[in-house]
Amino acid sequence: MLRFEPSTFDLGLTYLEAAPDERVRIYDPARTVADLMRLRHPIGEPIALSALHRYLRRRDARPAELLKMAAALRVYGPVLHAVDVASAG
Repeated sequence: MLRFEPSTFDLGLTYLEAAPDERVRIYDPARTVADLMRLRHPIGEPIALSALHRYLRRRDARPAELLKMAAALRVYGPVLHAVDVASAG
């Protein structure tokens, strides 16, 4: 069973205009990666690590923001370790 803390629902939440006057709520990339790392056991670690690597290759990647999000979602240690490994390679 997956558990989500209600107090974290708004972290990283942003809006995308899908059509004129029609906005949809989505999570920003840092929140998405932190969630995938948090759920890496049920969804598979390769998926989470692939998402992390793709995020870090983006021009607009903000590793500090990712680590802040990871701390808020209580997955700071695994994300920091994965970022360190990805940066070393």
